[in-house]
Order: sequence, then C-alpha cells, then structure tokens
Amino acid sequence: MRLFRLALVGLAFASTANAQAPQLSDTVRNYVTVDAPVIALTHVRLIDGTGSPPAEDQTVVIANGRIQSVGAGVAVPADARVMDLTGHTVIPGIVGLHDHTFYTTSGGRRTQLNFSAPRLYLASGVTTVRTTGAISPYSEITIKSRVDKGEIPGPRMFITGPYITGPDATAERAHVNTPAQARMVVAYWAEEGVTWFKVYAGIKRAELAAVTDEAHKHGAKVTGHLCSVGFREAVAAGIDGLEHGLMANSEFDPKKKLDECPNGFAQVNADLDLNSPAVQASIKDIVSHGVAMTTTLDVYETSVPGRVKVTPRMRAAMDPTAAAEVDSALARVARSTNPLAAKMFKKEMEYEMAFVKAGGILGAGEDPTGNGAALPGFGDQRNYVLLREAGFSAPQAVQIMTANGAKILGATDLFGTVTPGKQADLVVIKGDPVTTPGDIENVTIVFKQGVGYDSAKLIESVKGQVGVR
Repeated sequence: MRLFRLALVGLAFASTANAQAPQLSDTVRNYVTVDAPVIALTHVRLIDGTGSPPAEDQTVVIANGRIQSVGAGVAVPADARVMDLTGHTVIPGIVGLHDHTFYTTSGGRRTQLNFSAPRLYLASGVTTVRTTGAISPYSEITIKSRVDKGEIPGPRMFITGPYITGPDATAERAHVNTPAQARMVVAYWAEEGVTWFKVYAGIKRAELAAVTDEAHKHGAKVTGHLCSVGFREAVAAGIDGLEHGLMANSEFDPKKKLDECPNGFAQVNADLDLNSPAVQASIKDIVSHGVAMTTTLDVYETSVPGRVKVTPRMRAAMDPTAAAEVDSALARVARSTNPLAAKMFKKEMEYEMAFVKAGGILGAGEDPTGNGAALPGFGDQRNYVLLREAGFSAPQAVQIMTANGAKILGATDLFGTVTPGKQADLVVIKGDPVTTPGDIENVTIVFKQGVGYDSAKLIESVKGQVGVR
C-alpha cells in the first residue's frame, strides 16, 4: 500500500509539473489579468536567473504556458498578445526555500495562514515554495492539492513534514528519542505525500542519521535548522540541506558537547575568523558533499536594532492586533544596546559570500516567524535587497533566489530560469532592481505556468488577514 501511494504521489507531481495550467476556478480567475495562448513581453530588462548580466530591450514569448523564445531579435508571433513593458524588469519566478504557511509574533501568536500566505507568496513573485517545517502538515497537503487543481491562488508547493527534534516544549513538533521513532515519523509522512523533512535544533546525531536514511529510502530529502548537531556532523549523517547558515551552526563553540546545543554560540560565531582553517574546512566539507544552504537574512534582520520598520503595505496586510504585537517587538529591538545582533548579522552575510565563493549552492527563503516583521512573500523580496547589501551582484542575487532554488528542489528542467522550454514562471517588476534594489517590491504581474496574476489585487484580497487566517 505504501509503495502504491508513493507512486501515486510521484505521478501527481510529475503531472502537475509538466502539464498546462489547470482549469482555474472563478475564485482564481478573479486575480488573473493576462491569459492567452501566446503572449509576448516586449522591451523588458531581463535578469534570466543563469547569472548572466542583465539584458536590455528583450522579448520573452510565452506559448501554451511555456517559454517559447527569448532575446533581442526574436520574432513575435502574429497571434500573440503583445505587452509593451518598457521600463519594466523581468526575472524568473522566485523559489522560496523556507516559506512557511504559518506565521508567528513574539507576542505568542502562532497562526496557520491557509488563506493569506499562498496569496501573498504568489503576489510577491514567489511561484514555488518549500514549506520547510509545518505546524499543520495536513493543512499544507490540502493547500497544495487545491492550488494544483486551480481551486485557490498560490505558488507551486513542495511540502515538508512536521519539525523533527528531541524533547522540547513546542506541541506541534515531532519529538523523537530513538532512531526507531525517527524512522516511524518519516515513513508515516512520506506515505502521506511529504517530499522533504526538516530536523530541528534538538535533534541528536543518531536520530538525524535515521531520519536521512529513511527519507532517502522514500525518495525524500532532509534539511535542518540545527544546534545540537554541528554542520559537519549533519553532513556526515547524510543531510541534504542546511538552514540559516552560520546563525544555526554551533560546531565552532569550544564548549559544545556532543548532541547538546550550547548556550551563547552566537557570540563565538560573531567573532569567527572566516579564513581560519576550521571554518574553511567546514565549508569545504559542505560543498564537497553537495549539501545546499538556505539564507534567511530577512528574518534575522528583524532582530537588528534600527533596521526594520512596519511599512504601510505590511500594516495593511496584517490584522491590527498582530501589527500592534510587531510594533511592540520592534520597539524593544530598537531599545537594545547589545551590539551582538548587528555584528552577527554582518558576519552571516560574510559567511554566505564565503560559502558561494567556495562553490556552495545557496538558495533563499524568508521564514515568516520570529517577531512577526517578516511577512509571507514580502520577506522573499527583502532577501534580494539584503543579498545585494551582502555584496552579491543583481544577477547573482536573482540566481540564488530562482535557479539555485530549482536546483535544490531537483526541478531545474521545469523552472528557475528564463529559458526556452521551461514553464513560464516570470515576475514583471516596474523599475530597475539592478540600480535600485528596492524596486524588487514593485511587482505588477506574476506569471505562473503562463497565466498572469494581478499582484496588487492579490495583496488587496488579504487586507487585515495576516495573523488571523
């Protein structure tokens, strides 16, 4: 039975990934602004996701949901709907690798956003997400099914099972004490259709090895927000991905004991010499094993004094009481005189640059948790600005957020770059995020499998809902 159900899951994903866009419900149609068999986006600035320099005055032709041709001199089909996008930039659909469907604030709010999260992700240009830790896995399985069927608007979804960790006080996590328990959790959720698993800070080495082994048997992969296990130990245990970069790597703390999460390792990491033999050996080990890493700079920025404020569009999207909780949290952050957060944030940027320079595969995700100032979708856009601040060029930042995400998900043949033959997942941005990184927020149309969605209308539909549903 299990093998049969897994086969069905695999066939369903293949069908969804390769077919034309599904028949859309009236609810979804309400947000569609462009839908034609053939579409030509003309006079655009193109950042194609491959790392190539931006190209001016380009044409992108979409036919039957896929990219047909790209270039400065391509012929526009006679039957195409032609859109003159002078003054606009086109990038591939963003692949959000740490994009939960739940949301938290430091006031204790923990809300499953079945309604608002999918809409905000799509509106922000995020056409694919990996949920990377669920508090309600069945909710995510249902959301994915409804999006795939065209019943509700939202991004393509790669579902992650419940957090798997050692004993802690969070009720929604799977708490495992033995390798056998870890295997049971993985086997159950793999049968339910989960394709990724996330281990959390309290996991121990033996249980982590059991999770990765069992997941791989089922064709699934494992990533982790670690602490009790260091990055090199996790690589040795067979992990496929590492979340949050240096922020979650405790292995450099001299006080660390096996299978224990040390207190205060952030201070150690903030003072690290990234050129030291220990750090370079760790990065080399991660890279040589092909283990990917996910940056979540946007959520960590919310803990750095003076960097983040609630913008008008954020406030409009949030429930007023949630917004008040975020205001209070940011006010507390602003009053902090401890320099550690700012120092560690800068070090994280440097670490990610070092990882990429060493040949590492860096993807991006937003993690709409913490104090609540990182909203679904908006945080993904903010990551682009922060990657630029970290020293990545515009093509590099786009590649991290698109093509690299597709590679990590094993879907480079389907999406991630603006390349003929791939699905037409495209983001139309008014302005030039190359010279003005903040223009990344000016999304006008988001194409998913060749269907163009009205970003502003989707955002308007969730007004006052973030933090509630």
